[in-house]
Amino acid sequence: MLILRDAAVGLTRFDQFRKSLGIAPTMLTKRLATLTQERLLEKRLYLERPPREEYLLTEAGRAYLPVLFMSGALGPEVPRQRQLARYLDAETGTDIEPVAIDASTDAELGTRPFRVLAPK
Repeated sequence: MLILRDAAVGLTRFDQFRKSLGIAPTMLTKRLATLTQERLLEKRLYLERPPREEYLLTEAGRAYLPVLFMSGALGPEVPRQRQLARYLDAETGTDIEPVAIDASTDAELGTRPFRVLAPK
């Protein structure tokens, strides 16, 4: 999730991710490979000699961003210092307060009863 967060704010290169996350290169390589395999990120060559690649969010990766916002908020009952991250509107500087809405009813998720159907 943190790699996707960093990609969403414009980090694209291995060294940028490594500096931001402070993890071992081998672990970062594995995580980037998984995110690429799952098609949340795509690799693109930006330098031929020596070969260097950058990682960009795919459409599926961008579709995952609301999950990041929601997990970063953790709900109003969690103290501000315990939140995973704060997301700010780039133009206004105000906190983004994500709310999940059911597109078919316009109801906030968690405010109406629901059922879960097992896959067939």
